[in-house]
Amino acid sequence: MVRHYLEFEKPLVELEKEVENLKRFSKGRQTHFDNQLGYLEEKLHRLQKEIFSNLTGWQITQLARHIDRPKASHYIQWMLDHFIELHGDRSYGDDPAILAGMAKFNGRVVTVIAHQKGADAKEMAYRNFGMPHPEGYRKALRLMKMAENFGKPILTMIDTPGAFPGVGAEERGQAEAIARNLKMMVMLRTPILTVVIGEGGSGGALAIGVGDRILMLEHSIYSVISPEGCAAILWKDGEKGREVAAESLKLRATDLYRLKVIDEIVKEPLGGAHRDPRGMSEVLKEVIERHLRELEKMNTEELLALRYEKFRKMGTFVDDGRG
Repeated sequence: MVRHYLEFEKPLVELEKEVENLKRFSKGRQTHFDNQLGYLEEKLHRLQKEIFSNLTGWQITQLARHIDRPKASHYIQWMLDHFIELHGDRSYGDDPAILAGMAKFNGRVVTVIAHQKGADAKEMAYRNFGMPHPEGYRKALRLMKMAENFGKPILTMIDTPGAFPGVGAEERGQAEAIARNLKMMVMLRTPILTVVIGEGGSGGALAIGVGDRILMLEHSIYSVISPEGCAAILWKDGEKGREVAAESLKLRATDLYRLKVIDEIVKEPLGGAHRDPRGMSEVLKEVIERHLRELEKMNTEELLALRYEKFRKMGTFVDDGRG
């Protein structure tokens, strides 16, 4: 059962409870309720399809931030083996908002770097809601260089509202840390695979997002600014203007795929990844494996040239001469 429902999901509440209760009631009993259960499940499926096939940009934003949505730590647990977390930037300290280390993915050693929002109130506070400080990005870069030295592929998972905007973070060089990551990731001589698993916000996301392949889960978002932030700046109203801003920002996976910012949309279970987290991780694991195999076939010079061209092409436009 889903623990938390968004406003537009409310029509599903009663039906999902009925299905769950009937499954629980019939378990271990001789009396079968296959017909009733089949009818309810079919009705639920139709309603889910109706709701989730017509989502607005703001509704997708809400899904990307859903409290029950699988976090990076879940995917690490379900997709990888023998994960060893590494800490610290060797300069200032450690940043729990960046979860990073070494692990095995289908037998190969990979370096994993991810934003970690936290799964409950206590962990959210500890992880600073997935908003890294500069030491988090410097930790990420330290591990990326280590991966390059040992010739290991890098897997990054993006899920952040953005880099932490506090005074301390600015004093310790937040902008410089992000800029350095962007510069260095372009030149790293090892494959980089990036997955947007939830919310991809601004430079805080891009600082670990310069990948040879960029994937997005179907109901994730990736944008230069949050809808609320955009609305507050353009329309001086962060609440009322967020729906308009969410559409204008083109932050959904389908928009970004059309604009060639990302390489593939990873299909989510009907209703979102939080309704079948294990199923989502299995699908994502297969997609990551396919892309890693393709990247591993390339020599280093080809890899770097394609990565450079990929990001050079972003933001191009055609002038039709009409001013």
